[in-house]
Amino acid sequence: MPASQAGRRGFESRLPLEFFKADIYSVMNDMGQKIFFTVGPTQLYSDVKDFLLEGIKKNIYSINHRSDEFTEISRFTINQLKKLLNIPDNFYIFFLSSATECMERIIENLVEEQSYHFVNGFFARRFYNISNQLKKRPLRNLTGYGDGIDFSNISIPEKTELICLTVNETSTGAAINDMAPVYNLKKEHPDKIFALDAVTSVPYYRINFDYIDTAFFSVQKGFGIPAGLGVLIINKKCIEKTIYLRGKGHNIGSFNNFINLAEKAEKYQTSVTPNVLGIYLLGKVCKLLNKEGLKSIRSETDKKSELIYSKAENFKNVKPFVRNPGHRSKTTICLQISKAHNKIYSGLTKKGLIVSNGYGDFKNKHIRIGNFPMHKISQVKLLMEEIGKTEKK
Repeated sequence: MPASQAGRRGFESRLPLEFFKADIYSVMNDMGQKIFFTVGPTQLYSDVKDFLLEGIKKNIYSINHRSDEFTEISRFTINQLKKLLNIPDNFYIFFLSSATECMERIIENLVEEQSYHFVNGFFARRFYNISNQLKKRPLRNLTGYGDGIDFSNISIPEKTELICLTVNETSTGAAINDMAPVYNLKKEHPDKIFALDAVTSVPYYRINFDYIDTAFFSVQKGFGIPAGLGVLIINKKCIEKTIYLRGKGHNIGSFNNFINLAEKAEKYQTSVTPNVLGIYLLGKVCKLLNKEGLKSIRSETDKKSELIYSKAENFKNVKPFVRNPGHRSKTTICLQISKAHNKIYSGLTKKGLIVSNGYGDFKNKHIRIGNFPMHKISQVKLLMEEIGKTEKK
């Protein structure tokens, strides 16, 4: 054995797991002094620190992504996720780098010429802009930011190949709380591919995959794990469209085109070296959520959102940005501040209650509050009490 290897192994043997455990826990304890109500990245699940340590102990983060060990981790995560979100067996799950990459891959692999976008916020606009940047000819149905989408009298052009919707607009707090009009639109246009941005929607919002062809999210929101993993869910109709586009000589991307991704997914593998840590943690968190049950998670989320909105309605300078209660998000709540935004925002920060600032044009006009499964009712009560105290000063 080379001396350098022997020295390294000897050094590692003198550093037991407790060494790393103490270091990680000290960081976690420091973080524990704050509560992150941010809309993403948000508060980590308290169990994540134990899952991280378990992964270190098992050397999970050093394994080869073509190994049987990784295959089992991937299989476990996919099965837990399908169980949690009621995803049919005939859907693939791809692991990418982010939700924005998911948008790009969807446009590349599913659009020859024209996509159609419902735009009522900055992230829905990003999806539309990506289609433009990829030299497609996207159309948009533009709704006022903070308004709900009116699905009556929608006219979808015949040449439209892909219809894109954002279930929960993280930038404004507007949401599609009733998916029935979306499903009816799919029934009217069964030949079109329907894509859902579900980034801050899952696991709370229900998706009926009988009427959706592809959906995507990132894990640093409702799943409460570190950022760096995008999850793309697609059916076989999407694969068929990608094969068609390839046959016509269109650019469908390189390693991460749907054909390559599907071939690897059949074996619970990935086309390139993936975020093994993220995949491992996602499976663990999905198992936790499955044990808790979505009925309980949804009930708790509803109670917390009702608390936030009811309190905000009675504040003087802080009000819900989305005027129509039927269009208000349950998971990313946007509050408009008419006076002393910086005082309220910085006051909460000093108290260790970390919220998100307004997005884009609404920076320093709004605060946004993440309401995800790891946030407790007691924490939400504390947050709203502090907002009430600060805005009165």
